[in-house]
Amino acid sequence: MISFVLIAVLSMNRMWYALPLIVSVSLVYSATRHEQVKDIVQHAMRTAIWIFGFMLAVFGVLFIFTYYAT
Repeated sequence: MISFVLIAVLSMNRMWYALPLIVSVSLVYSATRHEQVKDIVQHAMRTAIWIFGFMLAVFGVLFIFTYYAT
Protein backbone atom coordinates (compact mmCIF):
# COMPACT_ATOMS: atom_id res chain seq x y z
CA MET A 1 0.00 0.00 0.00
CA ILE A 2 2.85 2.37 0.78
CA SER A 3 4.32 1.83 -2.68
CA PHE A 4 1.06 3.00 -4.30
CA VAL A 5 1.10 6.18 -2.24
CA LEU A 6 4.74 6.75 -3.15
CA ILE A 7 3.99 6.23 -6.85
CA ALA A 8 1.05 8.64 -6.63
CA VAL A 9 3.17 11.30 -4.93
CA LEU A 10 6.01 10.95 -7.45
CA SER A 11 3.64 11.04 -10.39
CA MET A 12 1.99 14.20 -9.04
CA ASN A 13 5.38 15.87 -9.39
CA ARG A 14 5.18 15.20 -13.13
CA MET A 15 1.68 16.69 -13.25
CA TRP A 16 3.21 20.16 -12.92
CA TYR A 17 4.36 19.79 -16.53
CA ALA A 18 0.70 19.51 -17.55
CA LEU A 19 -0.18 22.94 -16.15
CA PRO A 20 1.45 25.07 -18.91
CA LEU A 21 0.13 22.66 -21.52
CA ILE A 22 -3.45 22.94 -20.21
CA VAL A 23 -3.23 26.74 -20.03
CA SER A 24 -1.79 27.15 -23.51
CA VAL A 25 -4.19 24.69 -25.16
CA SER A 26 -7.23 26.25 -23.52
CA LEU A 27 -6.13 29.80 -24.43
CA VAL A 28 -5.43 28.93 -28.07
CA TYR A 29 -8.67 26.99 -28.40
CA SER A 30 -10.63 29.86 -26.85
CA ALA A 31 -8.90 32.46 -29.02
CA THR A 32 -10.01 30.60 -32.14
CA ARG A 33 -13.62 30.78 -30.97
CA HIS A 34 -13.88 34.36 -29.63
CA GLU A 35 -12.49 37.81 -30.36
CA GLN A 36 -13.02 39.72 -27.10
CA VAL A 37 -10.43 39.20 -24.36
CA LYS A 38 -13.11 38.78 -21.68
CA ASP A 39 -14.79 36.01 -23.66
CA ILE A 40 -11.46 34.32 -24.39
CA VAL A 41 -10.48 34.24 -20.71
CA GLN A 42 -13.89 32.96 -19.58
CA HIS A 43 -13.94 30.22 -22.18
CA ALA A 44 -10.30 29.33 -21.45
CA MET A 45 -11.09 28.88 -17.75
CA ARG A 46 -13.99 26.55 -18.53
CA THR A 47 -11.91 24.60 -21.02
CA ALA A 48 -8.96 24.30 -18.62
CA ILE A 49 -11.23 22.99 -15.86
CA TRP A 50 -12.74 20.49 -18.29
CA ILE A 51 -9.32 19.27 -19.47
CA PHE A 52 -7.99 19.00 -15.91
CA GLY A 53 -11.09 17.09 -14.81
CA PHE A 54 -10.76 14.68 -17.71
CA MET A 55 -7.08 14.10 -16.95
CA LEU A 56 -7.89 13.55 -13.28
CA ALA A 57 -10.61 11.03 -14.17
CA VAL A 58 -8.24 9.09 -16.44
CA PHE A 59 -5.59 9.15 -13.71
CA GLY A 60 -8.12 7.81 -11.22
CA VAL A 61 -9.18 4.97 -13.50
CA LEU A 62 -5.58 4.00 -14.23
CA PHE A 63 -4.71 4.18 -10.54
CA ILE A 64 -7.62 1.89 -9.66
CA PHE A 65 -6.64 -0.56 -12.41
CA THR A 66 -3.07 -0.56 -11.10
CA TYR A 67 -4.25 -1.11 -7.54
CA TYR A 68 -6.39 -4.14 -8.42
CA ALA A 69 -3.91 -5.57 -10.91
CA THR A 70 -1.34 -6.33 -8.23
